[in-house]
Order: sequence, then structure tokens, then C-alpha cells
Amino acid sequence: MSRLHAFWFLLIFGLVLIGCRQNRPAEAGPGVEEPTTLPDSVDRHPNAMVIANGELPDLMVPGSRLMPMISAHRGGRDIAGFPENSLEVFAYTLERTPAMLECDVNVTSDGTLILMHDNSLDRTTTGTGTVQKTPWSTMKDLFLVDDQGKTTGYRIPTFAEALDYANGKALLSVDVKRGVDFAQVVELIEEKGMVDYVVVITYNTEDAKLVHDLNEDLMISVSIRNEEEWQRMKGTDIPFERMVAFTGTRLSPKALFDTLHTYDIPAILGTLGNLDQRVAARGDSLYLEYLDLGADILATDRPVEAGAVVKGRSTVRPDLK
Repeated sequence: MSRLHAFWFLLIFGLVLIGCRQNRPAEAGPGVEEPTTLPDSVDRHPNAMVIANGELPDLMVPGSRLMPMISAHRGGRDIAGFPENSLEVFAYTLERTPAMLECDVNVTSDGTLILMHDNSLDRTTTGTGTVQKTPWSTMKDLFLVDDQGKTTGYRIPTFAEALDYANGKALLSVDVKRGVDFAQVVELIEEKGMVDYVVVITYNTEDAKLVHDLNEDLMISVSIRNEEEWQRMKGTDIPFERMVAFTGTRLSPKALFDTLHTYDIPAILGTLGNLDQRVAARGDSLYLEYLDLGADILATDRPVEAGAVVKGRSTVRPDLK
């Protein structure tokens, strides 16, 4: 081999080694599990929700091709090795069922939006202290802890990372925690081009109107657990086609679901907690009774089990085909 040929061979070999090293996943900390491979492509992901620009309001109605739908509470709960509000639990859920991924958006002391349900770091991370009093520079080096108390190799995701992950794969149902600025959340959703893949959760008419004023194209989860709350929400200037009604974690009268359906508003039933426990004790087919009552979306701690039951119940309305 000539010197010139040897030079080019060594150069190409070196570049290949560098490329391989750059493409290796980050290694987990000592004594923790390696991260799972995340499904990062719509083409390779069979449970992806593909939604065109501006199409979401037409799909978030009873009887659309997305209904009935599963909403995975905190992305998934009580799954050994997969902590809540992590990209890894998102992947675990989506690998097994189509789902809307509910997540909690909190904020660090220096203004970084992250996924974290609790006010404290103690339960779900290897850190301690108050979330909103801790800077991101400290938080980003912590590991997440699963619901069984086991430390994993996974890090706290930022809200920006969650938006990037869901793009083209799943809807995000965004629960904005107390003390977090709705304007900052909406601005990041817009910046990431994710208005068509997000439902923002609110718990009162004031917050619902604020979110609508910030971006009139966003879908908003509004609390409508009874006739009084329905009348209050009905009196706002939020269009019905931007509403998704959360009916609570108890069974409401069928009349409430019927009223919501009259206005083409989909109803979310929170089975998380007592209703999920009832299903686990009596059999997963009980989820069908909740659908028969009028629920269009089941917000559940058991997304895989609920998803398997509702999978065969999708019936698209003739006017929506």
C-alpha cells in the first residue's frame, strides 16, 4: 500500500470511529439501569398519532378517528423501572398502545420548564428540596426514581424535550402546576410548533380564559363535573370546539355526557385512583361501561390495560369519515 493510500485509509477509519463514538447513548450512572431505546420516528412507530396542521379541533370530538382515547396519567404510573413524567415512560406506553400523554409542567428557580408533578424533589428524584427553589444546573444531574423507590438511569426531562419527543407521535395533555406562568408554557408550545399536538389543562374558568386569550387555536381541558360548572363554562367566550371537558374522577350522570355530546365536546373521565382500582378488582372489561356512560377519553393510571380494552370500540361517525 502506498503512503497516500495508507493516509486516506487511516483518515476514513478515524472518522468512522469518531462517528460511532458520537452516536453512542449516554451511559447511566453507577448502579442504575441503562435507558430504553426511544421510538423517535413516526415511520417506525405503529401507535403514532399523525395530525395535520389545524386538524386537532376536528379530531377532538366524540366519534372521531381518535375516539375513544386513552390519556396516560403522568405518562404511566407504577411501572417498575419507568418513572412517571419521563420520556422513557412515554416510550413504554406508546410502544404498547396509542395514547395521549398527560404530563406535569413545573419550573426551576432559574425559569427552566421541566416535567415534575410534586413540589418537592424527594419522591421522584435522587435530590431533595423544593422544585421551584432549585436551579436547573443542579436538577439536570439528578436521576429519576420510579414508583417502587428504585433509582433509574433516567434524567428529568425539560418541557422542551417532551414537546420534541411528542412531535408527530402523540398528543400531550399539559398540566401546568401552581406557580408556573401559563404565558411561558404557551410561548414554548408555539415556539416548538406543537399547538396541534397539545391540550392545556385548566381547573377554573379564569385560567381557561387566560389560555384561550394567549392562543385561540389551543385545545383546553376545562372542568365540567356538573351542571353548575357547565353553565359557568358555557358563559365564557371560549368556543365549544376548543373545549375538552374533564368530568372528574367520579361517575357523573349520563345526562351530563349527553349534554356535552350535543355540543360535540369530548368528555374525559378520570379513572385514575378509585375507578382504576375498581376495574383491577372486577375485570378490565369494566372500562367499556365507562365508555357506554359517555366517556370519550379515559384518563388512567393503567393506559396499557385500558388501551387493550377500548381498542376495538372505535366507531367513526359517518359525518367525520
